[in-house]
Amino acid sequence: MKEKLKIDIVSDVVCPWCTIGYKRLEKAITELGIQDQVEIEWQPFELNPNMPMEGQNLKEHLAEKYGSTSEQQEASHQHLVAAGEEVDFKFDYFDEMRIVNTFDAHILLDYAKQFGKQTELQMRLTKAFFSNRKDVSDRTVLNQILSDVGLNVEEALTRLEDNKVRSDVKNAEEFWRQLGVTSVPTIVFNRKSAVTGAQPVDVFKQVLTELTTTTS
Repeated sequence: MKEKLKIDIVSDVVCPWCTIGYKRLEKAITELGIQDQVEIEWQPFELNPNMPMEGQNLKEHLAEKYGSTSEQQEASHQHLVAAGEEVDFKFDYFDEMRIVNTFDAHILLDYAKQFGKQTELQMRLTKAFFSNRKDVSDRTVLNQILSDVGLNVEEALTRLEDNKVRSDVKNAEEFWRQLGVTSVPTIVFNRKSAVTGAQPVDVFKQVLTELTTTTS
């Protein structure tokens, strides 16, 4: 039996284009009928590693970080809403929306990997943040999401206080930065080639077809 195509998705749970990129990749995999030929693993990347736990108003954050005006932000959000609708994902931007610290979420995603529930947890987290107006740095919110995906809540939350686990996740983030990942999503195939950004479904299909054909 041939080896599966390993796909690493370097992303953050509060990155809208990471969600769109994954949904387009998923669509490409489904349309090609190669679900059993690929293995997806989510890798940590914090867009704002120094974000305080109380977070920051999204509009203020975007203005400070990118210098974007209210009009530019509104246009960007409308574009994201439309792109989300194409892949059946709801982006709900609102005035009081806050960007939050995502390190705890990445620790939990690392925990979910051993149970084959990484993708499910990733999508629950990003849906909670973008669709349901939830704070994904809030332990109560994380508790509920863990429960929803059928993970051991107590065991998972214990890892948030484990210094070795925290250090391992930081090292994983640094590993991808050292490889040159500066923006997300970055989607890496067999640790040999990569595409960045939420590419169109057809682009993903072309890449996947080439790689699954050459590995057969």
